[in-house]
Amino acid sequence: MEAKDGDKKQKSSEEDVGTSLFHRRLAHRMLLNPQEEMKFLLHRLVVIGGISPELADKRDLGGHYEKLNQRLQRHCHGDGFTGLLLLYPSHLVHVVESSSEVLVSVLQDLSDMKEQSHSALIVEPRVLVVSHDLPSRIFQDWRYKVLDLPATTLTSATRKEPIGKLISDALTLLLKLGDHLLKSGKDLKTSLESLQEKAPELIVPQDVLAQLLEREELLTPQQYLQVYHSPISIPIDSRHVFGSCCPATV
Repeated sequence: MEAKDGDKKQKSSEEDVGTSLFHRRLAHRMLLNPQEEMKFLLHRLVVIGGISPELADKRDLGGHYEKLNQRLQRHCHGDGFTGLLLLYPSHLVHVVESSSEVLVSVLQDLSDMKEQSHSALIVEPRVLVVSHDLPSRIFQDWRYKVLDLPATTLTSATRKEPIGKLISDALTLLLKLGDHLLKSGKDLKTSLESLQEKAPELIVPQDVLAQLLEREELLTPQQYLQVYHSPISIPIDSRHVFGSCCPATV
């Protein structure tokens, strides 16, 4: 009995100090960001979509996510919701940084919106990419920006671009934009006010978003959630992750 009790105490002691991969990841992030309280692994979701033509004021869409952010902050205590929502004339790109629980809630909200087509704010949303276990955030707050841009048409050159390059180019611009806003030395709201004047080259072109939305390789929120809640099963001879035909999106 004493030996068994000793084994239990030793096991309990190891769990207390955190020997799991999860705790090791948290310890690593604490070393990189000692000023930030680490309560969860940080992930980043990038969603693109079309804006409903029935939406008279795009600020209503920004207001929708402000309310969702507040609701999730109350429900997921301590899970910071940061990111950026860019609203184009007819498209959008939304970056969200938080815990996996928050990201799933954002996708579930999109899925519910799809089912309520009469009141949908976003049409045909697609998951561009989900990045896991990030060392730090590129956005220190969440804001939205209505872009004053002319409607553009797809060029023949854009149509010939492979899906991988389109995703890579869009993600590169978003990361550069986040880095630019972070280094501006101003709060996110103030930095966004002059975005189109000071860094228009960092805004993902609307025609690229339109082209991406035409590709079937990108998962819908419903498809992503179905994969997320399903048991992991990866065929040995398959190069795809979780059955996705575009591994970068999962």
